[in-house]
Amino acid sequence: MYLFNTLKRRKEEFVPIDENNVRMYVCGPTVYDRAHLGNAKTPVVFDVLFRVLCNKYGKDHVTYVSNITDVDDKILNKHKETGKSIREITEQTYQWYVDDMAKLNVLSPNYRPRATEYINEMIELVELLLKEGHAYEAQGHVLFDVDSMPNYGFLSGRSMKEMIAGARIEVADYKKNPADFVLWKPSDADQPGWNSPWGYGRPGWHLECSAMSSKLLGNSFDIHGGGSDLIFPHHENECAQSLCAHPGEKFANYWVHGGMLMVDGVKMSKSLGNFYTIDQVLEKAPAEALRLLFLTTHYHQPFNFTFEGLEAAKQTLDKFYNALLRVKDVACDSSVADERIVNALEDDINTPLALSYIHDLVNTLNKAESDADKAKAKTTLLKSAELLGILWQNPEEWFKGSVGDEAQEIEKLIAQRAEAKKNKDYALADKIRNDLKEQGIILEDSPQGTTWKKI
Repeated sequence: MYLFNTLKRRKEEFVPIDENNVRMYVCGPTVYDRAHLGNAKTPVVFDVLFRVLCNKYGKDHVTYVSNITDVDDKILNKHKETGKSIREITEQTYQWYVDDMAKLNVLSPNYRPRATEYINEMIELVELLLKEGHAYEAQGHVLFDVDSMPNYGFLSGRSMKEMIAGARIEVADYKKNPADFVLWKPSDADQPGWNSPWGYGRPGWHLECSAMSSKLLGNSFDIHGGGSDLIFPHHENECAQSLCAHPGEKFANYWVHGGMLMVDGVKMSKSLGNFYTIDQVLEKAPAEALRLLFLTTHYHQPFNFTFEGLEAAKQTLDKFYNALLRVKDVACDSSVADERIVNALEDDINTPLALSYIHDLVNTLNKAESDADKAKAKTTLLKSAELLGILWQNPEEWFKGSVGDEAQEIEKLIAQRAEAKKNKDYALADKIRNDLKEQGIILEDSPQGTTWKKI
């Protein structure tokens, strides 16, 4: 198995520390508002990697952690803006996020820790950094001393000058170096905070992931992932904290980053009017179409979202589900996933190549004639699609699901048409069929009855 390792800047063979406990940590969202497209792409990518690891090593031998940041200045700003309590904001947005992930068929990680549950571990980590001489106190803050780490910047490969110029460095007179970053900061009485050796305060953002990953996965683990926008400063600063606090440990052996998300060829931004939340996109197409669209581009490359692409993904799924609809009564056999797809996904999560083989499997299913061939082709397709997290729905429900509450009305019209045919009122029966067709509803008659789907 191979992964592109940002740390080495090349694709290399993946060799876990312990095959009986393959460990992966992926940075999750800050829960202050509706999750956006970028919040969806990263979980989908690493969900595929999680599935591939489970397939290769066994699901009981893989530990996947993806955190929730529920203490952050963005949450405080939302509190001031809306007047809602911090808890109300974080609980509501957390549930929105979990619901969105379920719609996208993203498997739940083994652990989804919240930052506020690991404050003690964060305080302990700061104490270690102070003890080792990598941090200092200044005006109620505790800061990481970047000059204490000779190879600071090794993950992103940037010089100190480039790092300061390329990031939003907070200028403060209490910093020894402008690049020094906050480990602990003071909180006002009306802000979230915890008692600490440095007074009432709260952790810095970077500190949270270092503490949670260490607690749940150990000081050395296999894979750390996230979007490419996190390489600097977030992941760089995680490396600094964790390696300096635990000399002799490796922190993460493989750093895996997804490419930048764009919308209509430019970076997604509220100021440009091309900023979309997941729920806004799902008003236009089923969640599975969005998931498939993400997988059509290699995760390491920039991904460009368009509504035209979303519609094309929906049409592709219509084709896939049509093939499955024709064999809905065929029982699956004991076939396994197609080896070509397994190999493609084990080669740096090559989802575009894997999807090309899914198309081949659909064509094979359409051409199958005997029940045995249909069973084998159907099972191989479903087992292979499962690694990509697609085709999990009943094909009949897929075609009906996109019309929501209209389903009952359609079923009522089908019943009326059946009654009209029984009474030999073929003009009414044809009118009902044609009216439904104009609404994009196709009826299919068979000896077992009439079924419908939306086109």
